[in-house]
Amino acid sequence: MGDRPLKLFAFDVQAPAHLTAGSWRNPDDQGHRYTDLRYWTDTAKLLEEACFDGLFLADTVGYHDVYAGGPDAALRDAAQFPINDPTLLVSGMAAVTEHLSFGVTSSLTYEQPYSLARKFSTLDHLTGGRVGWNIVTSYSDSAARNLGLGKQIPHDERYNRAEEYLQVCYKLWEYSWQDDAVVRDPETATYIEPSRIHPINHHGQYFQVPGFHLCEPSPQRTPVLFQAGTSSKGVTFAGTHAEAVFINTMTPELTRRSVDKVRQAAAAAGRDPRSIKITALITVIVAPTDEQAQQKYESHLRSVSYVGALARFAGWTGIDLSGYDPDMPLKYVETDASRSLVEMFSKADPSRTWTPRQIAEFLGIGGTGAVVVGSPQTVAAELRRWRDVADIDGINLSYASKPASWIDFIDLALPELRRQELVQDSYDRSAVTLREKLYGAGQNLTLPDHPASALRGRHTEAPLTEASALA
Repeated sequence: MGDRPLKLFAFDVQAPAHLTAGSWRNPDDQGHRYTDLRYWTDTAKLLEEACFDGLFLADTVGYHDVYAGGPDAALRDAAQFPINDPTLLVSGMAAVTEHLSFGVTSSLTYEQPYSLARKFSTLDHLTGGRVGWNIVTSYSDSAARNLGLGKQIPHDERYNRAEEYLQVCYKLWEYSWQDDAVVRDPETATYIEPSRIHPINHHGQYFQVPGFHLCEPSPQRTPVLFQAGTSSKGVTFAGTHAEAVFINTMTPELTRRSVDKVRQAAAAAGRDPRSIKITALITVIVAPTDEQAQQKYESHLRSVSYVGALARFAGWTGIDLSGYDPDMPLKYVETDASRSLVEMFSKADPSRTWTPRQIAEFLGIGGTGAVVVGSPQTVAAELRRWRDVADIDGINLSYASKPASWIDFIDLALPELRRQELVQDSYDRSAVTLREKLYGAGQNLTLPDHPASALRGRHTEAPLTEASALA
């Protein structure tokens, strides 16, 4: 806690629109350029010039098809669709930057750990260690149907699989190759010393991986591990494995409850609870004065698509409000879905009676994250309050229009945030990898109390077997 500067990540997706419904309707919005690599390299350079810590890329391998029983509403509003693979962007953006890091979302439900470990080792090499993996288990039934499962794996089983999945990845990243395996010795005609490569011999409930990793050790070996689950299983998983946790937000006070649960889960797992860096989803709308910022916010609100917002919400929660009067108070709707919905929103503001229209407006800008509106001084005061009350370590900065919202933030809010030492005003050039940026120069590998570190230095012991693997 204290006066630590906030970590600053921009939050986006490789799609025309992300969390703000109807953002593409703004004539200045550049979301339609999501297929243009130059747009992304220009964005990366913009963020690095502003000394952002990183760009956090969301992803989904499904589409929203719950609202009104189908995908039409989501398709009309480009609700996180069409969507391209974010991993293929990263090396291009890394090539034009030196310090900006990249958090990349990738689902472990639809890819074997052997191939995912290779993908992130490759990215870690090509970025010089500036990459993190946002671990998700996927919530979308459409993804399950189209990727061979027929229906979604039950929630708790997805996390059971995730536990074993991480075990396999840790073995591949941390154990399989010794640091000195690559010798490149012309005299002995030896590029790799075979005795320094070790099969992982993993034979588990869900995965069979007997062999060794395809990639030589990358700068971080294990990429920085992000996680965003908020269920009890998700929080326990984060406490064990996550180095950074991404949290949706409503108020600082409510967010603090989630933060405390994550830190308690880390302590229960035998880890330093302060070692988990927590970033909060926040959208900032800033202008020279509070009045101008409010006018800008209302202008964005007029562009919000009602059905686009509720199509996103239906996809995220499975709750379809398409058949309800937009202005009908939901407390009068007697269904299990609406009761859970009322409970969710009553926690945000117990004094309000929520209608579908109000929910769409609440979610319309920034999705399930808080929106901060005001002058640079107001924004600084609010972000300080978020840091101190919610006990967060950083923010994932979403947008109402891209890249205009980020440009406004950089031009207007950032100078005041720097003046108040709420964010960094330069990069620590001794910290090269993403893990070093989070924990300090020299900290390239996972922390000593992290489960991945238990596999380090095991090469001089007996070969790794299931009995000697991670518990």
